Amino acid sequence: MKKYTSTTDILIIGGGIAGCIAAISLANDYKVTLLDKLAEPVDRIGESLAPAAQRILKELSLLKNESDIVKQTIFCNNVGMQSYWGSNELQIVDYLRNPDGFSRSLDRKNFEIYLRQIAVERGVDCIWGTRLFSSSYEANYWKITTKSDDLKNRTTHTIYAKFVIDATGRQSHFAKSLGIERTAYDKLISCWMSLPNTTENTMSTIAAAELGWWYSAVIPNNKRVIAFQTDADLIDRNTIKSLTAFLSFAKQQKLILPLLEGNEATINFHGTVSANTTRLAEVTGKQWVALGDAAMSFDPLSSQGMFNAMANAMQLQKLLSKYDFIKDLDSDKEKQFNVMYKQQIQQVWNHYLQHKNFFYSTEMRWKASPFWKRRNSYS
Repeated sequence: MKKYTSTTDILIIGGGIAGCIAAISLANDYKVTLLDKLAEPVDRIGESLAPAAQRILKELSLLKNESDIVKQTIFCNNVGMQSYWGSNELQIVDYLRNPDGFSRSLDRKNFEIYLRQIAVERGVDCIWGTRLFSSSYEANYWKITTKSDDLKNRTTHTIYAKFVIDATGRQSHFAKSLGIERTAYDKLISCWMSLPNTTENTMSTIAAAELGWWYSAVIPNNKRVIAFQTDADLIDRNTIKSLTAFLSFAKQQKLILPLLEGNEATINFHGTVSANTTRLAEVTGKQWVALGDAAMSFDPLSSQGMFNAMANAMQLQKLLSKYDFIKDLDSDKEKQFNVMYKQQIQQVWNHYLQHKNFFYSTEMRWKASPFWKRRNSYS
């Protein structure tokens, strides 16, 4: 067994989009350590990256000097969204007049690989393939112990950090290790698959149905993702357990069927992931914060999950720069920081709820259906 010990200013647990953006933005001012349980990123359903995210990418000089070939493996421009929501009539929202440019459909895996590479290049100490084992607070430092999954050649890292950022997604592993509870507000899940794109129309599509709603988008390398969102207790589990069963279900949808024709042999079934609205009871504490999905996770209908993760990371960087309490551990400055961070999270949460509740309320065709009835009875 190999054992390593290190000290850092900021330890970020979770190397997804939120964790990487935070690491890259903080690397100039602090010694930053970034770790993740995955040795390398895996396929994720992803979503469209809001046009406003271009500002963050520009501020951090991301994707600026990359070749077109590299960029094309990470994102493709999305000119707009076509929806069948609230009626049977097609509605189109385009981004042609948006001052921030197009929405971008991401290959989430390739984007995370790119962000990890940039983090290393910017001087972040990155440790991949290790997961949180224990945490304790000792003499003004968090003592974090992580262990690799390789039992034969297990590696243990003991890291002493002045400040910890929990960027472990909906699982919020660090916060949960402190006994902080997480509230789930619904049971939404997303079952998805990917396949070659064979249509000329590359706009994203969203379509409401009695049991939930469908989403489809073209991503880099001319691939298409198709996903169905519903509540876990409203659909037969066998329907979402295998490609055969899910395909049979998808073919019943008139808008989805043309996307599948001729592609059945090349479909990659990814299964089901959580997509529900959740929130951590406390998002900040003694020398730690929760970031991105670890603080609060969004319904994918909002199309704000990845943008919020990036924006949240940048807001955190600016607050840490403003109050600058980490190096000298000034408790008064830390208290002010905590108040401001909580306020920012609350503002985002309030805006998200208003946005989500409004869009669900505009679909009344199946108002007696349990899925829609639950969402149209929010206060």
